Amino acid sequence: MAAAQEESGPPQDEQLRNPNDRPECFSSTLQECLFVLTTTMAIAQTSFFQGLVVVVSASIGEDLNMNSAEITWITAGVSLTSGAFLLAFGKVADMFGRRIMFMGSMAAFTIALVVAGFANTAIYMDVFSGVMGIFCASVVPPAVGSLGVVYTKPSQRKNRAFACFSAGNPLGYVGGMIVSGIASQVGSWRVAFWSLAVIYAIFTLLTVWTVPKDPPKASVPLNWQSVKKLDPIGMLLAISGIALFSTALSTAGDAPKGWQTPYIIVLLILGVILIASFLYWQSIYSTPLMPLYVWKDRNFSLLMGSLSLGFMGFIGGQFWMALYMQQIKHYSPLEITARLLPMVVNGVLVNIVCGLILHKVNNKLLMMIGTTAYMVAFLIISFTPDDGVYWGWYFVPLLLMVVGADIEFNVVNMYVMSSLPPSDQSLAGGIFNTASKFCANISLGITTAVYNSVRTQGSTSPIKPYLSTYWFAAASAGLGVLLVPFLKLGTQGHVDKTDSSDEGEGLGTPNEVEVETKT
Repeated sequence: MAAAQEESGPPQDEQLRNPNDRPECFSSTLQECLFVLTTTMAIAQTSFFQGLVVVVSASIGEDLNMNSAEITWITAGVSLTSGAFLLAFGKVADMFGRRIMFMGSMAAFTIALVVAGFANTAIYMDVFSGVMGIFCASVVPPAVGSLGVVYTKPSQRKNRAFACFSAGNPLGYVGGMIVSGIASQVGSWRVAFWSLAVIYAIFTLLTVWTVPKDPPKASVPLNWQSVKKLDPIGMLLAISGIALFSTALSTAGDAPKGWQTPYIIVLLILGVILIASFLYWQSIYSTPLMPLYVWKDRNFSLLMGSLSLGFMGFIGGQFWMALYMQQIKHYSPLEITARLLPMVVNGVLVNIVCGLILHKVNNKLLMMIGTTAYMVAFLIISFTPDDGVYWGWYFVPLLLMVVGADIEFNVVNMYVMSSLPPSDQSLAGGIFNTASKFCANISLGITTAVYNSVRTQGSTSPIKPYLSTYWFAAASAGLGVLLVPFLKLGTQGHVDKTDSSDEGEGLGTPNEVEVETKT
């Protein structure tokens, strides 16, 4: 009886509570705000690290004698390992508890940052980039799951919490750049790593107070039956497949014969075979790591596709833009930070607006605005001349990039967190973040290959190799725009709902989907 009641939803007295009231698990509004901020910092771990590295990547490469592939791998490595392990850790968090996993992952990431700051070889730095990706993967599912369990009902309070949470990935990237720029100006790139470690040490301590305890009977005992439910074969196929495929993309640009190098071809083919095998295994296994039924919903698939394509452009474009500022313009880290500061200001404003209008404005329209902003931003910088100035060619695109990123993350986050029941909230976060991390890694691999290809042609224009990566970003974002017209999406994040045959098909019970379709 208890199990049946737990599966059917929260107790009756909890259902009668006003969803706009502060959740009972928090003793004060301050604790609630710090909880939302902590989960936002958790989801932003990968982006913070990538943003930090991209501003000082030239300095790291010079100090450790790294080639372009090794420099790219610092950023790609964390995406590769985090994307490969996210689904597995999502399942672990849902089955064995979120809170202890949350706190442990935050602490481990902090320690890894400190150790990486002592790197003295290229392999040392690249390996620890991958190690930090594992800790990033282990913190995201419990963070997403905790947020999803705390805010289970549509409300203004939930909208605001998710607006803050959605800012994690895009603003984390820019925040890492700012921390890196200021810290490296005071010392070396190592100081930037240690400064970020101090920030995350503070938030690690905050998790002890802010993260609510897991609900009673939220975890299962560790035995053979629970291990089988973790889908170990699915974990192995997913991790190895994503790792091999991403490694091939990331290293092809600097391989002896490029894409024709034998080991690149082997890695690529093996990666594709293993990923295909993973998808087949998920269709036949009783407790799959990633339930394929979530992809039967058209809105879910289209939203994830559009966001992933846009994020591919965002990560690739930002990486090469920052590298251009370092290698061609010879800006200092602090000068780069100053030029990126408008992104932070605009990002905060966009997220505030999203929190206020998600339940009022058609979300299909918001997605069109976001995807178009991405595409226009990359198109503008794709035409930058050799003597192009910041205010004429970069200021407006930087603002538009944030508009695209934050709007898309808000809309997609709200839908994804409504597509699976509360017991699978960590898994929902794992699916969402695996897709975005995987596509970010693909972007870095492809843009590295594009950059090296154009550079080896011996162009007289120093900016041309960088412009080629912006064109790829514009094309990727443009494909995301083409997906939006096929969405059937209304407003999200309010109590009133109307049924639709296009919403929630295969996603669980109708009460678990918070999307209203309006004509």
